[in-house]
Formats: sequence, structure tokens, C-alpha cells
Amino acid sequence: MAGRLKGKKALITGASSGIGAGVAVAFAKEGADVVINFPNKQQEANAKKVAAAVRKAGGKAYLVQADVSKEGPVRRLVKESLKRLGRIDILINNAGIASGAPVEKMPIAMWDEMIGVNLRSVFLVTHFVLPHMYKQGSGKIVNNASQLAYLGSAGLSHYCAAKAGIIGFTRSLSREIGDRNINANCVAPGATYTPILEAVEEDHLKAIKAMIPKGELARVDQIVPAFVYLASEEASHMVGQTISPNGGDMML
Repeated sequence: MAGRLKGKKALITGASSGIGAGVAVAFAKEGADVVINFPNKQQEANAKKVAAAVRKAGGKAYLVQADVSKEGPVRRLVKESLKRLGRIDILINNAGIASGAPVEKMPIAMWDEMIGVNLRSVFLVTHFVLPHMYKQGSGKIVNNASQLAYLGSAGLSHYCAAKAGIIGFTRSLSREIGDRNINANCVAPGATYTPILEAVEEDHLKAIKAMIPKGELARVDQIVPAFVYLASEEASHMVGQTISPNGGDMML
């Protein structure tokens, strides 16, 4: 079914690695051009590799660095994306970070950073993209949540709160825009092999796997199809929904 996104223009936040990178390449294979957002200079080399993969897959790729937790950089990101792409048909709010600590030991700065990158960014980018989608009369918004929004996890209260917030935001947004030919939905992946998990100790990874009926962590290519589907016209009647490819870890 190649070509499901033919001619579409997509902005993907946090696209220099992990799920965001996989989505960028998959979108190119389906006919889309993409803006690859990355957070800082340290991620620029990775972003360039993703751009090369997008071009190899047949799409056009543009790099825009921006800290999506901050208003000014997000304004610039959206402005640059519109300049490069001409319009934004698809917005993928994917940017995210990971850290951990029990609530009583968690530094306030750790909480604030997590909420800023993982939740505030979703509001900010959507806030500045939405008027352009209204003007063009169409759009698809797909927000990256997590199955931990439902399960919770000790030591990850800030992460789980942010991801649950994304789902609540998406449902509320959908009630505002549902009749304007703009769809907003979520993907809530289970534990997935991405750079975020690289620092996790092997014993802990084994414990995570043991809780999953499928008995294994997801690969990025097992998560990406949900994003492609929700960004396509096949999902035109999906409004405020959450798809959770998680190997059975959380059954909605």
C-alpha cells in the first residue's frame, strides 16, 4: 500500500533517533516530505543520518533544530517548517526524554524538564501549527504517548504524568477540532528498543520483558505502522483515539 501519504508534508519533533527517526523514513516511503526536528547540536549528526535515509527512501528532508519545550524556538520551528514545506499536513509530536527517581527524591528541575519536553511541547507545537491546519481545512496530528500512561511505573511519576497528560490533551483537542477535518490521535507504545532504553540495566530489561505476554520488547519498525495509519486517510474516522502496540503489556 505504498503511497498512502503521497504529496503530504510532515513535521516530526524529536526525529533524530528512535521512533521519530523510524516514522520519518516510513513517511518518506509512503510519499511524504518531512521536517526532522532535533533538540541540540549533539543530535545534529544523527539528524543528518535520518535525513539521508529519508532522501534514500524517496522523500525530501529538512533539518530544523529547536528545543520544543520553549515557546520562542517552537515559533521558529513552525515558521521554518512552513517555509521549507509550504504547508503542514501532518504533525507528529514525538519529542521525549527519560529520567527517573522516586517522588520524594526527585529534583524539582527533573520534574519540570520532563513535563516541559514530554508534555508542554505537545501543546506548544500544536498551538502554533493548528491555525495553519484550520486555514488549509485539513490536518492529521499524532501524539506519542506510552502504555505507562495507563500502567504507571515506580520511579517514573513525571514520565507517566506527562504521557497521561498527552492522552487527555488529545481527547480534549479532538472535541474542539473534530468537525474541522483535522484528526488528533495518540500512539501509546510499549517498551521499545530506542536510545532511551540504552542506559537501562540488563536485569531491569529482563524484568520488563517478563511482564509482557509476547515476552519481548518492541522494535521501532513494529511501532511505526501505527503512526503511518493515523497519518493517512484510512484513519479519517479515528478521533481522539489511542492505539497501543505493546505486546500485551497493557490491554485497553
